Amino acid sequence: MGTFSRLHAWRGLVLACGLAWFGSAADLEAATLLTPGSVAPARNSSEPFGTPAAVLTYGGLRDKWLGVERKLDDERVQLALCDGDRERCASPAALQLLAIVDNARAREGRARIGEINRAINLAIRPMSDQAQYGQADVWSSPLVTFAHGAGDCEDYAIAKLVALGLAGASPDDLRIVVVHDTLSGEDHAVAAARLDGRWLTLDNRRMAMVEDADVRNTRPLFVIDQHDVMRYVGMPSLANLRDRDPLVALNLTGQPASISSSN
Repeated sequence: MGTFSRLHAWRGLVLACGLAWFGSAADLEAATLLTPGSVAPARNSSEPFGTPAAVLTYGGLRDKWLGVERKLDDERVQLALCDGDRERCASPAALQLLAIVDNARAREGRARIGEINRAINLAIRPMSDQAQYGQADVWSSPLVTFAHGAGDCEDYAIAKLVALGLAGASPDDLRIVVVHDTLSGEDHAVAAARLDGRWLTLDNRRMAMVEDADVRNTRPLFVIDQHDVMRYVGMPSLANLRDRDPLVALNLTGQPASISSSN
């Protein structure tokens, strides 16, 4: 099956922590995370999980992330202003996030990354987009998430990405990864940070950070860095998915994805 055909087959996959199928066929096309789009040649396997990734040049997931990036640009300005003058900062959410960053800056290496992972996991309550906003598939920027005090998996991952950058991590060493949990049948988003050439996964469902090579029962789907949204290549065909993963086959035919409250 060619690259375009595989991508078309996977358009039904949705993030269990933030997306659902609903509406007519035309509405589904607009609502899915990844609509059929073009991919550029695959990169080398320096990404988390050691699998090459192909750049998405258009599609639903790319559009979603570009919208988040525009919000992040605005919030970084607000965070910089608050960081320079804490007493006049009018945003409690910014002050809360900056306090986490301050504690992380006092540490080095793995301890710095772990501090941000732990603190953000504790600062945000897990809550689905449907419960919080009355709709599916809402990707929130960190100050919105902290103002609400709640979010789902991609909201944790985005907040960790920004906090790690503020604490001094290079953007080249930060990612958001969308994975498929082969045990629960759910899709999930985590942050990833590279330290000494190894990728650590920062998951809102656990305090301990796990190297990508040690993550089990997980199939990586997409990865987002400072430049691009990418799809991991070498994904199984639709026929194989139906044989090996009935839930994914249901998602591809338009049935609701499973949503975990732990996300």
